[in-house]
Amino acid sequence: MKLIKRFIPYYKPYIGVFILDLICATVLSIIDLTFPQFLRILRATLFLEAPEVILSRLGIIAALLLAMYIVRSACRYYVSYQGHMMGAKMESGMRRELFERYEAFSFSYYDNHNTGEMMSKLVSDLFDISELAHHGPENIFISVIKIIGSLILLMRINVPMTSCLMVVVFFMAIFAVKQNKKMRATFADNRKKIAGINSSLQDTLGGIRVVKSFAGEDIEREKFDKSNISFLSSKKQNYILMGTFNAGNSLFEGLMFITVLVAGGYFIAKGQLTGEDLAIYALYINIFINPVNVLVEFTEQLQKGLAGFERFIQVMDTMPEIVDSKDAKELKDVTGVIDFKNVSFSYEEEETVLENIDLHVDAGKSVAIVGPSGGGKTTLCALIPRFYDVTGGQVCIDGVDVKTVTQKSLRSYIGIVQQDVYLFNGTIKENIAYGKPDATMEEIIEAAKNADLLNFIESLPNGFDTEVGERGTRLSGGQKQRISISRVFLKNPPILILDEATSALDNESERYIQESLDKLAVGRTTITIAHRLSTILGADEIIVLDGDGIKERGTHKELIKEGGIYEKYYRMQLGAI
Repeated sequence: MKLIKRFIPYYKPYIGVFILDLICATVLSIIDLTFPQFLRILRATLFLEAPEVILSRLGIIAALLLAMYIVRSACRYYVSYQGHMMGAKMESGMRRELFERYEAFSFSYYDNHNTGEMMSKLVSDLFDISELAHHGPENIFISVIKIIGSLILLMRINVPMTSCLMVVVFFMAIFAVKQNKKMRATFADNRKKIAGINSSLQDTLGGIRVVKSFAGEDIEREKFDKSNISFLSSKKQNYILMGTFNAGNSLFEGLMFITVLVAGGYFIAKGQLTGEDLAIYALYINIFINPVNVLVEFTEQLQKGLAGFERFIQVMDTMPEIVDSKDAKELKDVTGVIDFKNVSFSYEEEETVLENIDLHVDAGKSVAIVGPSGGGKTTLCALIPRFYDVTGGQVCIDGVDVKTVTQKSLRSYIGIVQQDVYLFNGTIKENIAYGKPDATMEEIIEAAKNADLLNFIESLPNGFDTEVGERGTRLSGGQKQRISISRVFLKNPPILILDEATSALDNESERYIQESLDKLAVGRTTITIAHRLSTILGADEIIVLDGDGIKERGTHKELIKEGGIYEKYYRMQLGAI
């Protein structure tokens, strides 16, 4: 009931369509109930008249019935079309709501959740919810009206026989409730297992080049088979319960007909029922059983929909870790001064990554951060745009705590070039303009030119309209990196973060990319994370960072003169060249 209460408010935007849908459903039910009663009235009145009277009124009766069934057809059309559209619109709205919630989550959520599982909730779960949204109220409403209406009419024909029928229905209801509880658990398990398949599939296809390069098809096939067989096992248990449920209801349905036949024969023998009334009674039995069957079939849909909705609200009830404060202001006119004031940070249930970090960066200056892997370099930079929140201390831009401003305004002043470049499936133009969708073609061309990319683009048959493929698979690493640099040139932020932007490139590509990065860094506050120390020799300050904090700081010449950790790193790389 808690789930249903949470579900009801989603009907609010479509209340007019919903009410009219139920009105049409009511008309459908009344017309279906009317025909047997109409036949019973005619048998007791008109059909007892002379033949010429019957013939003279058949046209009127046919016209009346035709009008009824035209109305019935119109109602059926509305229920089928508008009812389904209502469900589809609810599904669309909920999918948007879920997508926006996913977007609101910080990096920590994605660190702990699989993309395939999230996609399963976004697609398959919401489809089942949509079907429930439309068919649920409609099926229940129609079925209840038909069951109550036919029950009243059955009572009017013969109360004792209907009472016998209700005994069978009572035991049928008890059976249905018990089976329902069992089926709900299996449907919830089905959802988890299909999410596992999606997760396995996404993982394999996303890394298909690695799979093929290591001839790992058999390994991936085994992993997929494991999740696939697990889902099959879950479905098997589900179908066992469904089979039991349907078989049991079929048996009770047969018991209803047996009850009517035996009780009807008994009451006819006692003179309490006529053969004609038993025939009409049998028509109403069919009307009575049909909605019962609809409710039985609806049980499966109900359990699927509720299982999907339960997973939906689990996500919606998860609050993003990083949110704008109620009094958050827009960050404006940033010059680029960055301060880390006694900053500490740790991931969930992990040791402290950063502790008591104090660092000041003047506007327009370049700072390079070096140190061992896992020393907190990338984490430190991720605190500036609030991809993660500090667990202690403050990160400030131009003296303003980043927690006191809106995330959107904060990130609009920060440009990031990463080692792992992500390009969206689309054209080169669309990828360059990603950070500024309203950019003019002249601005896009200028950004490409600044990243030393223009000659390459113009050499392509489709130029800026060339498709890059999924994740940019049709381009080389250097070309993808230049597109990411073009994005930042177009965005033109005062703060620039370079996260090992050239470490995955060959020496020649690195040289050209480094020239573009040097051009990009002019006039901006630049923080560079680098393993290749040759790329940061001209930095205004170099910070040596490890798990225990800042170990050394100074210019390249100063640190070499100190003969400490940095000098050791530099000599190691110099010897490797």
